[in-house]
Amino acid sequence: MPTPFMRMEYLRALHDSGSATPAAGWSPRFLTLHRAGRLAAACPLYLKTHSYGEYVFDWAWADAYQRHGLPYYPKLLCAVPFTPVPGSRLLAEDGAARDALARILVATTRASDLSSLHVLFPTPEERDALASAGCLIREGVQFHWTQDAAVPVADFDALLARLQRDKRKKIQQERRRVRDAGVEFQVHAGEAIDTGLWDFFHHCYTLTYRAHHSTPYLTRDFFARMAADLAAHWVMFVAQRDGRPIAASLIAVDRDADAAWGRYWGCTEHVPCLHFEACYYQPLAWCLANGIRRFEGGAQGEHKMARGLMPVRTGSAHWLSDPRFADAVADFLAREGAGVSAYVDELNERTPFKRAG
Repeated sequence: MPTPFMRMEYLRALHDSGSATPAAGWSPRFLTLHRAGRLAAACPLYLKTHSYGEYVFDWAWADAYQRHGLPYYPKLLCAVPFTPVPGSRLLAEDGAARDALARILVATTRASDLSSLHVLFPTPEERDALASAGCLIREGVQFHWTQDAAVPVADFDALLARLQRDKRKKIQQERRRVRDAGVEFQVHAGEAIDTGLWDFFHHCYTLTYRAHHSTPYLTRDFFARMAADLAAHWVMFVAQRDGRPIAASLIAVDRDADAAWGRYWGCTEHVPCLHFEACYYQPLAWCLANGIRRFEGGAQGEHKMARGLMPVRTGSAHWLSDPRFADAVADFLAREGAGVSAYVDELNERTPFKRAG
């Protein structure tokens, strides 16, 4: 099932809000496949002039091309801009249409005389189709919390009870520091997130980027379009102290899929451990209270394991037109993939949860 990020309202908002535009290095080239005049498959496709906003890093590949006097950009990218969420990328009515779309993506890249094609965070079935079409598969890792299907936890306290003592104690200490600082949270969902809340959140969001000396990807108008067209898919956690808002975090939700995704956060003043409370503990407590069975914490972040999020393997698919670079990248990905496997095994050995028996 496609995530909310693959809905036309979301993709259109990225374009029409000025967030993902040709001027920003994102030129839409969406690809469709028709059978007998009927739409059978489609995918979001962009001509990219850089690698920002992708969360699968190929800067070293671009640098290698440049050092050999070859252009790496523009490249073709099949992805949701600024959104490292695994899920469907090749929307298709059946497996045959999906396989055909994968082959057409490679053929389009070759015919356009571009350096490469990249499909980010596709499903396992899509990765298989892309591999059959000649793409190289790259392994990655994210950190997700998944409800225990056999013995579900009822609430956040029950989740804490399943953690090892040192992890549980650390979380309790972090939460206490936030409470002792006089911080309280209010939760706003869907249409209850009014314009004033969106304004405050966007201000916090921009401060996060400013703190890292970078430019925000998403405009205020993008969030206005989310409020207008996809309000039901958002939940906002607002931290207050002395009656004033001081921080906000935003998660996306899909109640049909019982899934949620941590997305953005920011604060107007520093409070120790507030980031963990706003981005992990409050959302996890909300997910448990609302029957959400999976919470994805986003890209990178081994520190999320100590908060109950476990490693989950992700993937991407890549096709390079130059056979010399394709061979070199294939060798690199084989070594990198072995390292990812060993890394995930090591992380699972360091589980924060109590071991059975």
